[in-house]
Parts: sequence; C-alpha cells; structure tokens
Amino acid sequence: MAQQTPPIAEKLAESQKSISIAEFFEKNKQMLGFDSLQRSLITTIKEAVDNALDACEEAEILPDLFIEIKPSQSSSNLVVVVEDNGPGIVRDQIPKVFAKLLYGSRFHTIKQSRGQQGIGISASVLYGQLSTGKPTKIISKIDPGEPAHYCELIINTSKNEPEILEEMIVDWDPPHGTRIELELAGAYVKGRRQSVLEYLRNTAIVNPHARITLVDPDGEYTTFNRATDLLPEQPKEIKPHPAGIELGTLAKMLRYTDKQRLSAFLKDSFSRIGAVTAEEICTHAKLKPAADPRKLTHEEVERLLKAFRHVKIGSPPTDCLSPISEDLIYKGVEKEYTIDFIATVKRSPAVYTGSPFLIEAAIAYGGDLPADGRVEILRFANRVPLLYQQGACAITHAIERINWKYYGLSQPGGFPAGPCAILVHVASTNVPFTSESKNAIADVPEILDEVENGVRAIASKMRRYLGRRDTLSKRKEKENLIRKVIPRLAIKVSDILDLDPPNINPVVARIMGNLLVDRLIGRNADGLNVEIRIENHTGTAHSFKLHDFIPYEIKSAEPSPRMAAVGDRFDYLWEVSLRPGEDVHLRYVIDGKDSTGEENISLPEPVVEGVSAELVTGARAIA
Repeated sequence: MAQQTPPIAEKLAESQKSISIAEFFEKNKQMLGFDSLQRSLITTIKEAVDNALDACEEAEILPDLFIEIKPSQSSSNLVVVVEDNGPGIVRDQIPKVFAKLLYGSRFHTIKQSRGQQGIGISASVLYGQLSTGKPTKIISKIDPGEPAHYCELIINTSKNEPEILEEMIVDWDPPHGTRIELELAGAYVKGRRQSVLEYLRNTAIVNPHARITLVDPDGEYTTFNRATDLLPEQPKEIKPHPAGIELGTLAKMLRYTDKQRLSAFLKDSFSRIGAVTAEEICTHAKLKPAADPRKLTHEEVERLLKAFRHVKIGSPPTDCLSPISEDLIYKGVEKEYTIDFIATVKRSPAVYTGSPFLIEAAIAYGGDLPADGRVEILRFANRVPLLYQQGACAITHAIERINWKYYGLSQPGGFPAGPCAILVHVASTNVPFTSESKNAIADVPEILDEVENGVRAIASKMRRYLGRRDTLSKRKEKENLIRKVIPRLAIKVSDILDLDPPNINPVVARIMGNLLVDRLIGRNADGLNVEIRIENHTGTAHSFKLHDFIPYEIKSAEPSPRMAAVGDRFDYLWEVSLRPGEDVHLRYVIDGKDSTGEENISLPEPVVEGVSAELVTGARAIA
C-alpha cells in the first residue's frame, strides 16, 4: 500500500515559528533610526540622553550629563560614553533596562515623558552588538553608601533576553548615577544641522535646567550650561479619556475589570467621569448602572462606546503635561543664539482622540542667523529634538500653510526664507509619530491647527517688530540728513554774527520728535555744576533708565541716583518717566579734576536704557 503524502499545510506548519521583537529589529534596524553611520551615532546618543534626563527629572535632580565620543583603539569604530548624575539603577534591573526591548515603566502610564515603549536604549545596545560584535558596558550606583555595579552584556535576539558576560562590583567616584559605554559603527560629522553637536545644542535649548558636556573625537570640549536651576514641574499620571477609546480596547477593559457595577467601572477606569456622568452614559446606552461590566454583550459594548461620543464629557486634565514655559524657551534660545528679536507663545491645552497636548513656539530674527536660504526650523516633541524627516512632519506642514510674505519673509517654493529660526515644541501624553524612529509627527488635524495658530501668533509679533524697525530706520536716515544740513547753516550764521557755533541737538530733537538728553556744565566755587536736561518731544510716554558713567564722585545730587563702581568709573543711575512734552532736570556737583589735579570737563555722553536708539538725541541708547 502506497504511503500517503502528508498535506502540504502540515509541511508548511513545521516551518512556522514565532520571532522575538529583538530578532525583528535585528533585521529592520533602519526602522529605529540606524540607517546610516552618522544617524546611528546621533540616535544612540539621543536614546542615552533621553533616558538620563528622564531619570534625573523623576528623581528631582538637576541633570549633569557627560558625553564622550572617541575612536576605538582596535578598529575604525567609535566608542560612545554617556554618564549622568541620576538616581542610578538597581542591580537586578540593569540587564533588563539595557538589553531587553519593550521593557520599561512608562508604556502603561498616561503622562508626558521622553520615552514610552522601552525600545530606545536597548535598540542602541542591539545596534552596537550587530555592528561591532562587542558587548555594552554599564556602571550604575544608587547611593553613596552602596557599591557601584559593573555589567557587560549583550542581547539574545532569539529570546529578546539579556545575557550577562561579566559582572562585578567596582570603585566609582560619583555618589549616584549611571554610565553606559558601547562601541558602534558610526560617523562623527561637524558643522551640519544633523550632527551630534546640533542635537545637543537643541536639547539644551528646551532643557535649560540641564548642563551637558560633550567631548568629541578630537578631544574638544563643548559645554552647554544651565539657564535655570529650576526643575520642570513633574507631570502627573492620568486615566484614559473616553474620547480616545476604541471598541476592542473598551471590550478588553470590561472583560478584565474587577468592578462589580458598570457605573463603578466607568468612574474608576476613565478620567472626567464622575457619578453623574456615569449615570448619564448608562442612560444613553440603555444599560443599568448596576449591570456587571464583565457580562456585557458585544452589542451593549458598542452602545456604551456610542454613548461616550454623545454625552458631554470634560476634556482630559492637563497636569499630565510638562511644558517648558515661555520664559525658559526665551532664555534657552537667547543662550544658544545671537539674535535681534525673540517672541514666544504657549497655547492653551487641546485634545486629539482623547490625548491632551500643548503647543509652545518661538521665533527668532536677525543677529547671526544667515540672511540667505531657508528659515531654520527647530522641532521638538516632549523636550526631544527631531532632527530627521523634517519634510514628513506636521510641524513643517503647518509652517508651510502660512503666507509668510504677509509677515515680512520671502517664500520661494512655498517655504519661508530669511534670517529667522522657528521653534515648535509639542508636549503630549501620546505624540503621534510617523514611525518607530520618532523623528516626525503625523498630520493629525488638531495638531496641525494648533501649530499653525501658535506660529501665526509669534509671526505677528515679528511682523510688528520688522515694521517698527523699518520705521525707525527711516527716522535715522532723516536724522542723519538733518545733521548734515543744520551744522552748515549754524556755522555760516555763527560766522556772520561772530559767535561760537550753537549746540544743534535741541533743534534736531524737536524736528525729529525725539527724546533729548542735553548736558550743561558750569563752574562754581566748589568745582563744576552739571545739569542733564531731558525733554520728551516724542508723541508717547517713555519710562527708561539714564546712566552717567563718569570718573568722579558726585555731590549735592537732585534727585539722588543709585551708584555702582564700574572699574575706574562710577555708574550713576536715574529712573525716569516722561509723558509727551514733559521734561526733567538732573543736577549734581563734581570737582572736575583728573588724577593729575588738572581741571577736566570732558564727560562722556549719558546712556539711555530702554528706548530705541533712533528715538534718542544727545545720548547713547542701549536696549
């Protein structure tokens, strides 16, 4: 009797088996941002820095990060070291944190954080292992009284489990913290936007509470110092919001709840559902509040989900977000750029599919920013810079929707150009990235609209600044022309009348409608009487500070100024407020003699702080 051939399905079944997530990413590492030597290095540093910043902030420690990139002694690879002063990691958790993909503490929590999935740093360890065959070295210490634990490990990709190759207790000076060292195939590039240095510069802008030190492969040190000693406010965990729940998720939550009553399940499982709202949802879904949630039919679950859409439920709480704040964004931008103008905005929180989010934006103009070429866009999500896939990002798309010619910038090819930088930060409990590499935000309509509205708000401020700057520039041109004509007339009239040429500043100030600062000096028995006359010929009120930097101690000052020593001079400071047409006289007495005892009545111009230079005559103006 002929042997029966087994069905083909059975043969196919013999070759089928499950694969681990580590095996999947082992063959698809480009999905995580490891698709080129340069980007692989940046991604590795990004993941290590994200972990360090999150750990420090959760432990309420001001972050102090040290990053070193050095050539490998045995190959053309690079060795990356990232060290932080965070709380450290307990010994048993070290292998899982660094060598097990999808292991972490934040995936099931709903609050803003840099990392969520537990893939990042483990993916970097995997890439280092794949590209060099070398293990990753970890040192961690949780307390000054505890030992530092050293561990060398790799990832068993077939099981997605860590394998410890070496483990010991070592001497390590810091009181607490973590140090990771790994070797990888990478390329360090200088002077480009997509570089390690630019990534760290951008990180420093939106994390102004952190100090970050980089040592590059040439041994050159770069330190980004703190702009504030205030830690960001810690976001609080919230429950899911009904607006973001899908049918399958709701069915799963009902199936595994330990609540006996449907109303109790609703109150305990979701944010913004109290006793009254729970009753209203049950009524709309035609379900009894006392019903057992675990026994609802599929049709009843569908009715419950529809009730979520029809019953008015408040927006989710926003204390789960940790925005940077306008003030700290301003300080961060000002610290890293030399610019003429900055404007910031923080939008009110909004919601998409039940996830709260908030947009912060800033615009910088002039200074050292290149006058030619496209505007620089700085994109951030939960305080993390997004360096790649700019063209695929909702932030870029929202900026392209704006007519920038209206705001004073050219727009060749649909993209704004000029000496300008635009910063946009998206803070959310669930940033909708377009891929696992987390470099671009998806075109969610609510996010697109909020980004566009935020950028329009700061662009309007820039437009007003540019209009005012152009007006003041024209005023200055007019004043320069007047200053060329009037002195010639004054000299000719003086020659005819045989008199000394007069001071033309009062005439110029009246013609221009400026703030006049005029110093008059006269002799007396004790030395010199000095009077500074200030007249407001402008059409608006001005409040400003007047500094007089002179090498003399003054007497009999009316009104009395504040005084500070500045080198071999004194800074005398008066605070002045004048309405249109008003004037004030500041008087004091000096001996008027220099260090040799000779009389010297040459005094520098006073300095006005707080009024544009184009509106001041007779003094030097500073912003």
